[in-house]
Amino acid sequence: MLSIPHMIVVFVIVLVVFGPHKLPELARGLGKLMAEFRKASTDFKSAFEEEMRDLERQAREVERRKAEAASAAAAAQTQPATLATPSGAETQAGTPELAAGGATEASVPESGASEGPVVAPVAEGNVSRETETSAPNAQGGGEGSEAAAPQELQAKLQKADN
Repeated sequence: MLSIPHMIVVFVIVLVVFGPHKLPELARGLGKLMAEFRKASTDFKSAFEEEMRDLERQAREVERRKAEAASAAAAAQTQPATLATPSGAETQAGTPELAAGGATEASVPESGASEGPVVAPVAEGNVSRETETSAPNAQGGGEGSEAAAPQELQAKLQKADN
């Protein structure tokens, strides 16, 4: 920037070169030029800001669509569970154990199944309330009572199946 003494020197040179009659015309022209420059810069600035807002709006729209797609995908993945036969397992529809009502496929012994013990889910109707309340007491009793509790449960389950 020019300091005050420098501006005075420039003003004197312009006055000498152009004369006192041309100086007001030059000042008006300079003022118009400055006004046009300000107008152009504010137009450019407002156009730039509007474009930035449009870009941000488009980005928010894309994010919203992605969120909707993700929620739709999550809703599609959380379908209710259905009962299915495990792969490789055969259903035995004609056996009397299945006709008993409380039996499940896992509780029916298969021929040739020597893989080890099969753990089957127990329907709530097959377990007496006495067993449920005595199980926590049996666990706190000691090591001998812990081994006896599963045997008692197995005996009661066999009774319920018969």
